[in-house]
Amino acid sequence: MRDVAVIGIGCTPFGEHWGASFRNLFIQAGALALEDAGLSGEQIDALYVGNMSAGRFIEQEHIGALIADYSGMATRHIPATRVEAACASGGLSFRQAVIAVASGMEDVVVAAGVEKMTDVGTGTSVDTLAGAADREWEGLVGATFPGLYAMIATDYMHRYPLTREQLAMVAVKNHFNGARNPIAQFRQEITVETVLRSPLVADPLRLFDCSPITDGAAAVVVAPLDRAREFTDRFVKVRASAQASDTISLHDRADISRLDATVAAGRWALSDAGLSHRDIDLVEVHDCFTIAEICAIEDLGFCRKGEAGRLTEEGVTALDGDLPVNTSGGLKACGHPVGATGIKQICEVVQQLRGEAGKRQVPGAEIGMTHNVGGTGATVAVHILEVV
Repeated sequence: MRDVAVIGIGCTPFGEHWGASFRNLFIQAGALALEDAGLSGEQIDALYVGNMSAGRFIEQEHIGALIADYSGMATRHIPATRVEAACASGGLSFRQAVIAVASGMEDVVVAAGVEKMTDVGTGTSVDTLAGAADREWEGLVGATFPGLYAMIATDYMHRYPLTREQLAMVAVKNHFNGARNPIAQFRQEITVETVLRSPLVADPLRLFDCSPITDGAAAVVVAPLDRAREFTDRFVKVRASAQASDTISLHDRADISRLDATVAAGRWALSDAGLSHRDIDLVEVHDCFTIAEICAIEDLGFCRKGEAGRLTEEGVTALDGDLPVNTSGGLKACGHPVGATGIKQICEVVQQLRGEAGKRQVPGAEIGMTHNVGGTGATVAVHILEVV
């Protein structure tokens, strides 16, 4: 297997793009990634696109072919493949691109993600997202994703020392970081009081505990590490790629407050990289809800169960803390166009490792981790990147 490098990144602003279409968003992100890598489209061998549900959001299927066509690669007959794993679609599209290059099947590959979610009403968006859970056993009885994560939060807060204020501090921290990210959907700082006074969505989760509905696209270019300098000096090595699965429904799990797929993928990634938790300088975790960040920090093994709330309150996960978490603003503040989120996480870590993150830069960052979750943890992708 060959070592793999990320040689280019590109990301649209995240938000409500009323004037941009699904294909426009992808083309913009792809062009930015190619420009960053110093490449032309003629040098691309394959394309993987993470997308959860264009069929529901914009009534368009056959996404791989659509993207190949409108990015100018169809006439060269470049293979273009859609990757779907709910909110982990982007992370898995990156993993597929890494595997293609590592195996020697392809040399220069684009991994991307895109979602256009605001062309439908809120009810349709919520129902579409509910399809990432078990439709027959959860969705049909009225369980939405806020409701499912509220169950996780309720169970967690019953068993572990997490206060409602500590949960709110996750959102406060991520909005602080998002305010320093030019592509973030929300670039305003908030307070604990803001979170606690926001409308109740599903007890104990309030509006400011929840990630938003978002449009956006992100793309990266990967290539063999030993060829990276042919294209750029600003490349980053992919140290590990791991994927794990779990039951799709919460009721089939032994412990709904522990995402076992996160535990497995995190452990495998660190083992494959030959690293320990102390080696990780920053991590982008899947904070679709504030409780999800709390669980992720623990399930990835950065602390014991029940400690993440206290560490958040003490500033350990802050931008200037010992383990900065979600420097991009996370899904909560940067936004969550579900198919693109996993690729955005890669873009953020690459920017950090290249020292290009501006006001949210983690000084001396050399190794970063990403954690992308599908559903309530049925699919998890974890990647580790490092400066060469």
